[in-house]
Parts: sequence; C-alpha cells; structure tokens
Amino acid sequence: MGNERLRGAMASAEISKNSLAEKLDVGPKTVERWLTQDRRPHPGIRLKVARILGCEETYLWPELLAGARSSAASLSEIVQIWPTRSEVPHDVWRSLMRQASENIEVLVYAGGFLVESLDFVNVVREKSKAGAEIRILLGESDSANVRARAREEGLPSLPQRCHSTLEYLWETVQLPRVNIRTHHTVLYNSIYRFDESMLVNTHSYGAYAAKSPVQHLQQVQGGHLFSYYHDSFEAVWATAEPAVL
Repeated sequence: MGNERLRGAMASAEISKNSLAEKLDVGPKTVERWLTQDRRPHPGIRLKVARILGCEETYLWPELLAGARSSAASLSEIVQIWPTRSEVPHDVWRSLMRQASENIEVLVYAGGFLVESLDFVNVVREKSKAGAEIRILLGESDSANVRARAREEGLPSLPQRCHSTLEYLWETVQLPRVNIRTHHTVLYNSIYRFDESMLVNTHSYGAYAAKSPVQHLQQVQGGHLFSYYHDSFEAVWATAEPAVL
C-alpha cells in the first residue's frame, strides 16, 4: 500500500516529488518508493521530510508509534531491580510462590537456596495439589558447562550442589503436574516464573549468581521482556532430559 498521508502532506505543502527529492538530496525514484511502496526513510531523512512538510514524523509514518508503545510496555514490565540476588527479600520470593496458581517454572544450575532457605519442596508439593503446572530445570551435574561454571566462579562444589538440589526435589517427581529435567546448556540467566511474574537473575563471568543482579518482571500486554526470557526457558526445556537420580 502507498503512503497517502505523505502524498497528502506533499500536496498541501505544494511540493512535488522532484522538489522534495532535491531538497533532501535523494533521487526522485526514492521519493516515489516512499509514496507507492510505503518504504520508510532513514531517521535523519524522516526528520527532514517532517520539517519540510510541517508534519510530525508519527503522522507521516504512524507505524513508528508501534515501536514506541512496545518500548513503553516493556519498560512497564520492570517492577524492581536488585543489585544482587541476596538482596531480594525472602518475603518477595514467598509472596510470589504463594500467589502462583497456574505455573511455576525454574531454570537454574543448582538453585540450592530454594530448597535450603525457601522451603521449595513443600511449595512444589502444595502447588501440585492445588493444580499448578510445575517445570524445573536443573543443571546436569556431570555436564561440561556446569564444571566450567564451577571453575569460573571458584565454586568447585557446584556439580555436587546440582545433584543435592535434585535429591531434595526427588520426592516430588511423581506428583501430578510436576516435571523435572536436567540440562547441559550454558546458563546465561537463572529464571524463576510464578504465573505472570518472573525473577531473572543475570550471570556474569567470574561472579556468583547470588552476587549478580535480579530483575522482577510482570507480564504486560505488548511488552517483550517477559516473553523474551520465557522463550529462553522453553528453548532450554526442549533440549533437556528427564531427571534421573
């Protein structure tokens, strides 16, 4: 489809295709493509066109608003950011777990703090009984990537911690709607989803996960952050294998 707004603005300003091309130092065929094929000029050229025609860029190219709305929606998904995971209050974790009624999803290597400090085994048991779908991804303790992370972080016990967390959770494996898998992937983010809320613990080379930042996200229509990280979870899930103790 052609750009009738641009055509109309040019007509109102009494500026021909050739005249606009000359003012912009572009070829007439380029302007023709803007008009007939709804091509969009580069940002600097768009601004010049808008000034020449006395219009807002977003009037001439309303699709620009879609990008602005998407960015605003994505920003509105960010509820809170903590500089380290250890600074996320236990009350936040417990509140998110308590409120979750449909989905709990966890992607970690070990995530030992869940079972050691947040009574996660009982959470899984209670939420399974209430009908929630629970999917947990733990690092395969013998995988090369887990061993590499152990060396990078100076945490030689990481493989053992992965296995220990699985041992804690093993009693929940047979519960309805509980699915635990182990993965061999490089872990760029630990992900903790509770229905429409998500905590994302980023990872940096040489830094413990507990000393790395955490984002609290709340899914918002039109936003991309929540779905971006959830797609990552799904990608790891697709490569993972059923847990074996």
